[in-house]
Order: sequence, then structure tokens, then C-alpha cells
Amino acid sequence: MSYLASNLRFLRKQKGITQNDLADQLEVQRTMISAYEDGRSEPKLGTLAKLCEILEVGVEEFLEHDIEKLGRKALQKRGINILTIAADDSDKENITLVGQKASAGYLNGYADPVYMESLPQFHLPNLSRQATYRAFELAGDSMLPLIPGTIVIGAYVEQLSHIKSGRTYVLVTQTEGVVYKRVFNYLEENGKLFLVSDNDQYKPYEVRGEDVLEIWEAKAFISTDFPNPGDKKKPLTLEDLGEMIRDIQADLKQIRG
Repeated sequence: MSYLASNLRFLRKQKGITQNDLADQLEVQRTMISAYEDGRSEPKLGTLAKLCEILEVGVEEFLEHDIEKLGRKALQKRGINILTIAADDSDKENITLVGQKASAGYLNGYADPVYMESLPQFHLPNLSRQATYRAFELAGDSMLPLIPGTIVIGAYVEQLSHIKSGRTYVLVTQTEGVVYKRVFNYLEENGKLFLVSDNDQYKPYEVRGEDVLEIWEAKAFISTDFPNPGDKKKPLTLEDLGEMIRDIQADLKQIRG
């Protein structure tokens, strides 16, 4: 069953686009948009691709997923995720370390117990026993003041909907690999996450929710770089975070044209 008609009507209204506006963008008559939404006609392949771009939705989700009833596909529970963990002789969970060189292989082996067993493991005190942790070694300087080689320890997050805008996460993605970024959650609006570097030399970018394989919320880090007292940074305040969000929203509007 195709949900094109109902999804088109729902997403168009959600974005505040009139039938006339959409017709102008597609260079068709308004009556054609009405016919699409009533199920009396279906768009050609080229028009379908433009619709998906304007409404920020994948073709599969647009045609086969009831968005109004079920919500964006990225927010659906993704089934049973097999999370491979390591334990010591007393059955206490260890933290598995994914180093820089191992990050590429992790994309294929994160659910393979044999592969995971081959990675280094360690234990840290004072972490909550209510979560599962994994450690990732940073490869670049996009998240300064954390330098390359810093090890970020993240707590496992089961669902994308649990991502809280403005916090930092390690994301394991099909498209970008293993990345550590400050994440802003726009899944309900367009099914995407907006990833921002703390180093403003790097431009923010988007990833689709369905491309995310694992989520780890940053809880601690290990570094051999001792901070210089003269280089202290001002703590991030709520006002700073609000300004950051406003800047990101402006960037999003610019990206979307």
C-alpha cells in the first residue's frame, strides 16, 4: 500500500507549505498537487524526487510508511539491538576500547562477539552500574579542547528519541563512520540529526536517523594532555547554548535554501 497521498498532505501542512507554494516549486498546476493528495494521480519519478527533497523525506519512507499515524521512521523502535559487551571473571562489565585504527573495522564488527573480544578492555570506578559503557579514541581536532588521542567514554543510548539537543555523543553511522559531535535532535521535524563540532573551523552537517547504528552519550574522557591554567575556557551557560541553537537553526535554513 502506498502512503504517498496522505504523507504528502501531512508533511506539506507540517512545513506550512500551501498547495500553491508546492505547485510553484514543482512547476506544475495547483490542481495537480490536489490530485496527488487525493490519490487521483501519482507524480512521475522526477517529480517524486523533487517532492522528497522539498519535504526532506526518503522515497521509501514517503511511499511505504504511514508518517501521520506512526511518526517519522527514524523515531520508531529499531527492533532488538544485540549489544555485545565484555565482562571480567566476576561477571562485572568491562569497558571496550575502540581505538583510532579499529574504528573502521568497528562498523562491521560491532555486533560480532569474536571481533569485540579482540579489542582492549578496562574498568573504571565511579561510573553508574545502570549503564553499559564503551570508549572511543578521538582521531581529529574537531572537538577542541579535546585533542586527538583523547578517549571519550560513552553510555549506551537505546533509542534515537532519547538524544538531547546540545549534548555530546559518539555516533556510529553507516555514512560518516564513528564520529564524536555535539548533536541537535530534529528527528520529529525531518528525520535527521544535526552534528556540530566544538571547533568552529569545521562546518556542521546532517545525518539521517536511519543511518545511525549506535549512540553513546559522552560521560567522561581520558587524556594525557594537562590543561594550562591560562587557557581556561568560560563554562557553557544556558545563554550560550541558546545562542548556539539559534545559530544552528540559521545554518539549517541556509542549507535548505
